[in-house]
Amino acid sequence: MAGRAAFHNLGCKVNSYELDLMRQILVQEGYEEVPFSEEADVYVVNTCSVTNIADRKSRQMLHRAKKRNPEAVVIAVGCYVETDRAGVEKDPAVDLAIGSRGKEDIARRLAAFLKARDGEEWRDDSADAPADPDCGGSVFLRSPGHTRAFVKIQDGCNQFCTYCIIPYARGRIRSRDKAEICEEIRQLTEESGVREVVLNGIHLSSFGQSGNVPFDPEKGGRSLLSLLRKLQEIPGLQRIRLGSLEPRIMTEEFVSGIAGLSKVCPHFHLSLQSGCDATLKRMNRHYTTEEYRTCVERLRRAYDRPAVTTDVIVGFPGETEEEFAQTVRFLQEIELYEIHVFKYSVRKGTVAAKLPDQVPETVKNERSAVLLAMTEEQARRYRASFSGEKVQVLLEEKIPKGGRLCWRGHTERYVECLVPVQEAGEAGQGDLVTAVYP
Repeated sequence: MAGRAAFHNLGCKVNSYELDLMRQILVQEGYEEVPFSEEADVYVVNTCSVTNIADRKSRQMLHRAKKRNPEAVVIAVGCYVETDRAGVEKDPAVDLAIGSRGKEDIARRLAAFLKARDGEEWRDDSADAPADPDCGGSVFLRSPGHTRAFVKIQDGCNQFCTYCIIPYARGRIRSRDKAEICEEIRQLTEESGVREVVLNGIHLSSFGQSGNVPFDPEKGGRSLLSLLRKLQEIPGLQRIRLGSLEPRIMTEEFVSGIAGLSKVCPHFHLSLQSGCDATLKRMNRHYTTEEYRTCVERLRRAYDRPAVTTDVIVGFPGETEEEFAQTVRFLQEIELYEIHVFKYSVRKGTVAAKLPDQVPETVKNERSAVLLAMTEEQARRYRASFSGEKVQVLLEEKIPKGGRLCWRGHTERYVECLVPVQEAGEAGQGDLVTAVYP
């Protein structure tokens, strides 16, 4: 046994996928995985840098690991390393720093570090990682005991929204090989019993494109549609869910294409960020509210009540009362399933951090409360629209509810549903059952 290793993830689903990859690699090297709260010989912290708060949380977890066992090797991995490499390398809590690329090489880098600690010559070459044109991911993940798996298919972003540091941390767009993705998902289905996959990326809609090129919605849509058609043919895979998408990918061609694939879930997260065109322009978003509305309408023509969700930032620099009112009116008009509300947070190193007319925190809090109340009501109405209807539920876990044991699961639109165990009969985890939505 090589020793005990503990892992902690901060940030997005792509980060989560990459941490699972590193976990599997080190376990295959002989490390015993233990909870992060326990003493270990190696601590791996997959960091996030999307906000200044994320940076601080990353530092806190690194220091917590070193405090738990001062003799352990603490490895900082990911976006925070990219955005503040000098600071990370000076941090006494960090023994080894690996950026956003080269995570699949963690075993070799760790072994080299340990040799150096024993007196052999060693150099941290994480900054010299190769261009990584295909996003890495050469080790196929296993997900024992899970019915749903998140699979990274794309990395990098060329959008440069004024509030976002991620293009600097992740680099330019690049994609994994379609055959490799299909093989990983086939193994997840056959060996781990996974019935649903969620495709993720930093800018998922750019799948199939690479380098420092403008986003092409039609090209991205065709490439993603080609992959989805291949995944549709995998036996045992029952659902394909898409992660966050660029609204502009919802062309007539793409929407009609996915609507013809029975395994693609009618659940679409289309990031909006603001319902005001002037604010969208300051954010450097590349669409208008009317273009966004058109994309949503295309989905609603193709599907019965598709679940459309979004992200909205309140309190972006310069957002006036009237601009926020425009956002409220727009969101009321298009009536989405769920709105994920974020209060704008200054991110050092971004254009938005230097913009005038920063909005006070009290105003951000007030605006956030307005949208949270709105989305709670809209989500209630959306779920209520299925009341009394038969729905397909993917059984995920058993939980006690109201004095009885129930299966907790989700419909294809990602609406949570509870199915009493006795009503599910002999069905078990990973099975699809028909239930009446309450």
